[in-house]
Amino acid sequence: MQKIILKGIKTMFSAKLISSLLTLTLLLSACSDSEDANSLLSTNEYILTSLDKQEYIVTKTASGFDVKQAKDKVIILNIFATWCPPCKAEASHLTSLQKKYKDDLLILGISVEDDIADAKLVQFAKDYNAKYALVNSPENSRIINAVATELKIGRNFGIPLMAMYKNGKLVNYYQGATEEEFIESDIKKALGH
Repeated sequence: MQKIILKGIKTMFSAKLISSLLTLTLLLSACSDSEDANSLLSTNEYILTSLDKQEYIVTKTASGFDVKQAKDKVIILNIFATWCPPCKAEASHLTSLQKKYKDDLLILGISVEDDIADAKLVQFAKDYNAKYALVNSPENSRIINAVATELKIGRNFGIPLMAMYKNGKLVNYYQGATEEEFIESDIKKALGH
């Protein structure tokens, strides 16, 4: 009787093991053929490349985002589009703030436009006086989604969207046209001025 029970337990264990291995194999093979395999295996690090080919390593923290090259600086992730009227209007204001707080502020302009040509971003910078880092990377859409998720604003958020961080912690964020004075007030608070 004990032999029959042990044989039954062994058979059940073997069946569960085979079933688990088969499920794992199917899951992994499905992922390897999927375009979203990288997002399933993604890390909390984003490498953004500016028009002048400088790389910015942005890291997701427990309470926001941080940029490796901008220790102790206020960081603004500015999500915009070249065709967006409020985005065009804010460019000169962001340039003014970048110039005023140059050693304490890093602004990264991240376009929502997929596969935008560098030349179009260069023209945007020229036409609207955008003298801060404009990034054009395959990682743009990935970090935009991560910011929207972190801010809990959904996928169809309004632009421009600016998210301000200091040492990996969210300071504030703004959707739509925002007065330069409001942004500067938050920069000063974040810097302890």
